[in-house]
Amino acid sequence: MVDQLLSIETPADGNALVAEAREAALRLAIEQFYFGYRAFTVQPDRILAERGLGRVHHRILYFVGRNPRISVNALLSMLSVSKQALNAPLRQLVELQLVAMDAAEYDKRVRELSLTTSGAELEAQLTGTQMQQLQTVFELVGANAEEGWHQVMRSLSGQG
Repeated sequence: MVDQLLSIETPADGNALVAEAREAALRLAIEQFYFGYRAFTVQPDRILAERGLGRVHHRILYFVGRNPRISVNALLSMLSVSKQALNAPLRQLVELQLVAMDAAEYDKRVRELSLTTSGAELEAQLTGTQMQQLQTVFELVGANAEEGWHQVMRSLSGQG
């Protein structure tokens, strides 16, 4: 009877213990990801909140800034959102004169987006806080850890 209890509590091959340890490690990674993202977004969130804007506005500003003259459809694809999800925040950015929307020269039906001077300044302020944060962390952890981080992010996003 004691032998049966011992075999239930401690598997001979240790698979249950290995699975338990792996689950704990993955849960820790999830928690670190959540807490890291919260720390990464706290400063831009404060700046945005002062203007009545949110993270979706930052994403639009960032990707329009990185891709001047991007079409609305290309931005939709890049962000993987619906027209309905993009419409209100984009319209707000245009109304605040942070994003300009113009007809494309090659096809007047296509709407291209670019940052206005004010939009570029806000985007630089928002992203600048995050760039400084990443610079500090990457200097702290070293080049190997930085490259590992890039590999993880590429894999998570389906690009690696």
